[in-house]
Amino acid sequence: MNQQPALGRRLGTADAVVLGLASMVGAGVFAAFAPAAAAAGSGLLLGLALAAVAALCNATSSASLAAQYPSSRGTYLYGRQRLGPWPGFVAGWGFVLGKSASSAAMAMTFAAYVAPAGWERPVAIAAVTALAAVNYRGITRTARLARILVVAVLAALAVAVAAGWAAGTASMPRLLGEGLVAHGWYGILQSAGLLFFAFAGYARIATMGEEVKDPAKTIPRAILAALGIAVVLYAAAGPWPWAGPVVAAGAALAALGALLGLLAGLGRTVMAMAREADLPPALAAVHPRFHVPHGAEVALAVLICAVILVADLRGAIGFSSFGVLVYYLVANLAALAQTPEHRRYPRVLAVLGAVLCVVLAATLPPGSVLAGLAMFGVGIVYRLLRLRLARPPNQGAETAQNGRETDD
Repeated sequence: MNQQPALGRRLGTADAVVLGLASMVGAGVFAAFAPAAAAAGSGLLLGLALAAVAALCNATSSASLAAQYPSSRGTYLYGRQRLGPWPGFVAGWGFVLGKSASSAAMAMTFAAYVAPAGWERPVAIAAVTALAAVNYRGITRTARLARILVVAVLAALAVAVAAGWAAGTASMPRLLGEGLVAHGWYGILQSAGLLFFAFAGYARIATMGEEVKDPAKTIPRAILAALGIAVVLYAAAGPWPWAGPVVAAGAALAALGALLGLLAGLGRTVMAMAREADLPPALAAVHPRFHVPHGAEVALAVLICAVILVADLRGAIGFSSFGVLVYYLVANLAALAQTPEHRRYPRVLAVLGAVLCVVLAATLPPGSVLAGLAMFGVGIVYRLLRLRLARPPNQGAETAQNGRETDD
């Protein structure tokens, strides 16, 4: 079998932080806040706090595991190494499904801001195609474009915050409302699950283990740094009316930045699963010149465009959150299985993270939960069939014959 070209180690800590931040900011401020606010009402900040706690616990588990396993495979690898092939597959399947839905949501968010009425889906598909082409040309080009987009988005957020406080619409009493739990705890938990969509971009960093310099140190630092910056931004930028065209442009750029980071992370996980034959092996191909998983990136672009044709924004966000929460459930369980010499953070954080993943996934909108369970069922059936087909033809007969001899 021919040796595939390796991914190139070209990124430093700042590049990794920027890519993670690009994946988070557009998802949070400009996409997830609206459905979360509808679920929680005046309890939105409680939902945000719960989502942030869950993200912190998951981030510490991911950082600890990434230091031990500096690979591009993320929790797919961590689950396989610490828990076994099936948990690893479930994590990888959840990541691919969830992040594909995230990518579709970001493309639709971008189109909602820039496309003429009736042209939203074609514009969203064009955005996916253009950014997939950037990713195809190499990780350094992806990082450069992400840096530009993040700077523009931060400038737009500064305008939003300033306009909100100047108009009095961003005051703490307005955000808190008259009662924090007026919509009930179920609504707050559902908002936390939807807002988790806004934090999950740091998973992108954990998939860059083969493309960063000194990954055992760089990845844990970048995960925690990107998460910390995102928490501060989300706390400052509440769901008030936007300050005109400057912020609308920032929203469009934020969605593009998130889409760019998501596409890059997805390709690496698909490549990892294909290397283990959990997905078709052709998806493991690495381009000999650009050193990217080009087969995976093309296939994912086609899949995301298909999702755009059939899904709406709220449904995509809920479905994405379910898949990614399952992914981080496996990450927390894998962190609990680490030996003491590799564990970087207290076990209680992994336990709390696992519990919150289950609770937040269960309280998502019922349609998202049912769709998520159905797609995980499809994945399990797919892997069972693959394992059955991969079994040598005479193995079943030999097993039956051995059984008869034992009975005799």
